[in-house]
Amino acid sequence: MQSLRSSSLTVILILALGIFIFAAYAGAESSDAGTPGEGKCADCHAGAADEIQAAGSRHRSVPCGGCHIGPHQKGAHQIQKCNRCHPQTKRAHFKLDNCRGCHRNPHTPLHISFKDIKGACVACHAEQVAQLRDYKSRHSAVECSTCHDVHRKVPQCTRCHKPHSAAMDASECRKCHRAHRPNIVTYADDVPSGDCGACHAKAFDLLVAGNTRHKTFACAFCHRQKHRMVPSCQGCHGSPHPEGIMAKFRTCDDCHKIAHDLNNWPETGQKSAQKEARTE
Repeated sequence: MQSLRSSSLTVILILALGIFIFAAYAGAESSDAGTPGEGKCADCHAGAADEIQAAGSRHRSVPCGGCHIGPHQKGAHQIQKCNRCHPQTKRAHFKLDNCRGCHRNPHTPLHISFKDIKGACVACHAEQVAQLRDYKSRHSAVECSTCHDVHRKVPQCTRCHKPHSAAMDASECRKCHRAHRPNIVTYADDVPSGDCGACHAKAFDLLVAGNTRHKTFACAFCHRQKHRMVPSCQGCHGSPHPEGIMAKFRTCDDCHKIAHDLNNWPETGQKSAQKEARTE
C-alpha cells in the first residue's frame, strides 16, 4: 500500500514538473523578450525576423510575443488584431475595415499594395483627394492606385504624358503642374523662358527675335505666378502719352501690336500723334 502511494506521488510530481516546464517554455516562446531577430522565434522564423529588421518600421521594436500570443500550435500562433495597438479612436484611417487588404504582410507594414481603394486613401490623404474633386481633370476620373500602385510611390509624369518638348524631362513637369490639379498651372518667378516656349513657341520666338527691352525679361516677369495672366501695360509703363492720344487710341496694341512683337509707329503715325498733342 505504501509502495502504491509512493508510485502515485511520483507520477503526480512528474506530471506537475512536465506541466511547469511546458508552461515556462511556452511563456518564454510567446513573450520572446528580445526584439525580432534576437529571441528564440528567429531560430525557426529567420525569414520573418529579417523582413521586420529590413522594413518593419515601428514593428522592429516590438517583441514577437507582442503580436503572436500564446504557445506555438501546429504552425501558427494566435495573432492579435491590429486595433490592439492601433486603436480605432486614434485616427480616421484606423477605423477602416480589413487592414490586411493593404498591409498584406504585418512584418513589412509599409510595403502596401492595393487596387481601386480611393476610400482608404482619403482617410490619410484628404487634401489630395479634395484637389482631384475640386479641380476636374482626367486625373479625377482614375483611381489613386492607377498612379500609386505601391504606397508612397510617386510615378514619373512621362509614364503617361509626353513632354512638351524633346528638351524637357520628367523632373521638369512639376515646375508647373501638380498631379492632383494638373490643369491649374503654377510656376516660380525663375522658371526658364525656354520652358514656356515649349508650349508657347510663337510668342517665345517673336520675343527672342525682337529688339526691345521686353526681350531681356523672363516670361514669368510679366506673366507672374498665374498661367494665362495677361498684365496691363500701365503696370510698368504708366500713361506714357498725352491724354488726347490715349483717348483716341484706347488700347496700347492699337499701335504697338502685341507685347511679344512691339511695332514702332511709322513716320506718318508719329506726326499724327504730335499734331494731336499740340491741339491739347
